[in-house]
Amino acid sequence: MNEPPISLLQKVKNLFIGKAINPFDKNIFHNISLIAFFAWVGLGADGISSACYGPEEAFLALKNHHNLAIFVGIASAITIFLISSSYSQIIELFPTGGGGYVVASKLLNPTFGVISGCALIIDYVLTITVSIASGADALFSLFPQSFHIYKFTFAIFGVVFMTILNLRGTKESISVLLPIFLVFLVTHVFAIVYSISTHAYTFPVVISSIGNELHSIPNEIGFFGLFLLLLRAYSMGAGTFTGIEAVSNGLQILREPRVQTGKRTMRYMAISLAVTVVGLMLAYLLFQVEHAPGKTLNAVLFEKMTSSWGGNSGYIFVFTILVSEAAILFVAAQAGFIGGPRVISTMAIDKWFPSQFAMLSDRLVMQNGVILMGVAVFITMIFTAGSVKLLIILYSINVFITFALSLFGVVKHWWKTRNENKNWKRKIFVSGSGFLLSSIILVSVVVLKFEEGGWLTLLITSSLVAIVLLIKKHYIRTANLLKRLDALVVSAADMSQSKFELENEKPKYNPKSKTAVFLVNGFNGIGLHTLLNVIKTFPNMFENFVFVEIGIFDVGNFKGVQEVEFLKRKVQSDLDKYIEFMNRHGYYAEGISSFGTDVVQEINDLLPEILKQHPSSVFFGGQLVFPDSSFFSRWLHNYTIFSLQRRFYQQGVPVIVLPIRV
Repeated sequence: MNEPPISLLQKVKNLFIGKAINPFDKNIFHNISLIAFFAWVGLGADGISSACYGPEEAFLALKNHHNLAIFVGIASAITIFLISSSYSQIIELFPTGGGGYVVASKLLNPTFGVISGCALIIDYVLTITVSIASGADALFSLFPQSFHIYKFTFAIFGVVFMTILNLRGTKESISVLLPIFLVFLVTHVFAIVYSISTHAYTFPVVISSIGNELHSIPNEIGFFGLFLLLLRAYSMGAGTFTGIEAVSNGLQILREPRVQTGKRTMRYMAISLAVTVVGLMLAYLLFQVEHAPGKTLNAVLFEKMTSSWGGNSGYIFVFTILVSEAAILFVAAQAGFIGGPRVISTMAIDKWFPSQFAMLSDRLVMQNGVILMGVAVFITMIFTAGSVKLLIILYSINVFITFALSLFGVVKHWWKTRNENKNWKRKIFVSGSGFLLSSIILVSVVVLKFEEGGWLTLLITSSLVAIVLLIKKHYIRTANLLKRLDALVVSAADMSQSKFELENEKPKYNPKSKTAVFLVNGFNGIGLHTLLNVIKTFPNMFENFVFVEIGIFDVGNFKGVQEVEFLKRKVQSDLDKYIEFMNRHGYYAEGISSFGTDVVQEINDLLPEILKQHPSSVFFGGQLVFPDSSFFSRWLHNYTIFSLQRRFYQQGVPVIVLPIRV
């Protein structure tokens, strides 16, 4: 059989996003999973990229007391190690993926889980936005002020580029970004080592200056003023050193053994971020860096560092390191594109989001989630005009909501299981310390940023929580209605059993009779209701019945070879139940199955074979009809049967849609 020609739209899609991936490829889970190093690149870049703006925020928050920067840097490093150690415990407790939504839902309750999940989604949107906007700032630090009018346009194109890149798939996007990550790491390590080694002789002077400032500041602003100054700088800095959550949330994409790979990735992230943060803040201090209009603080540092270098070597180094910073910030946006759709899809499986967000594309990518994140980032970028200063105010509140809730859940877990775990005291100390620090940062950031715009982040997050609660309420109501439908169908099936004479042998196929082909989604009330309606509405018209079920790969079942095999067995079991049901009633029946990510496309591919075996076929499908149909109900339920009807009509194939009133 000749394959159908590829449409122009499909050719464009293959060019930009890539060809479909075979989900039954035995090596697929190995090929699309990440070893610790690649996970460090794809997930850890979110954290390490914050070194491009986090140390600057903390350093500038100290105002004229820059000598205190070293204390803020050390406190930030301790925070990084404590929270990462706490999240390593989450990796152990949730080896199949324990993002803030899952952890808070399981260890606290679903309400806290929803708050944590929604906060995390908004945080990922802001992570992507601030990363791309800051990347534009770093890159345009190389150019004169007259070129800055193009910076916002560059940032917008960055959003579009990252969205398309992630529609291609996680590993492919990370492979493209790997050289960028390595250049960033090498150049920044060199800059830190160079700064320290060339100023080693000034250390006694620096230490003396720090001591003098510690003695003089209390006389100027008092001890409470000193405390507030340090707290503000610490909150503004440590509040941006996020990305730790991404590893526990993205365990599904890590190479087996996932727990060990996840913990190793976490160590890489913590060490690289802590060293970079402390190193840069110390370099600021040693070079006595001051803010310059149109330049990032890192750009000022690198220019001062290379001012004495001969020839063009200084300019080449500054150009290379700033381009790597701009690029690493785009890599950091990658973490948001990995983590955000993962949270959305996980919540969709639990019916907090529309079910279509749990679906995978033919690239085995959470396409709907990626597109939603891309649109949200685009709107945020437009709204903030790409201002990093404004985005920093909006940023970092939400991730510490997730940190605090998740780690409180871990503390509660260790306390409840203290009699079963000998090391519970050590574990609860680590997770408890992480919870305490996260809570301090959260409260500080909310208080400090509230009037400046932090209220907007809280308002948006609260609005998202309200929306998902409404979605969940609708799905619960629908499930209750369908339960009544299932009960009615079972009752009808039992009553109708006496109308049919049971045969000792299975009924045979009658090629002279018409065939009813049913598009089903499991052995359930909807399918049985549609079946009995056809028998009632078209009495004695059909003697042959064919049941077609498509096993759809989504985030919930596409986690490994075992889950794929389980899906195949479940689909076959559903079809066997329909066949047995019809055989008992004296009808010939058979089942046809296929597996993929697009129901319409899979059934369309099966159509020629079905029509070849059953020329006189009429296709049937059921569609839920709600008593109070609204945009909300239409948005939350797919209308696949109507898409199939339109496509089949174009080929002259009859399709009848039967309403199922619930």
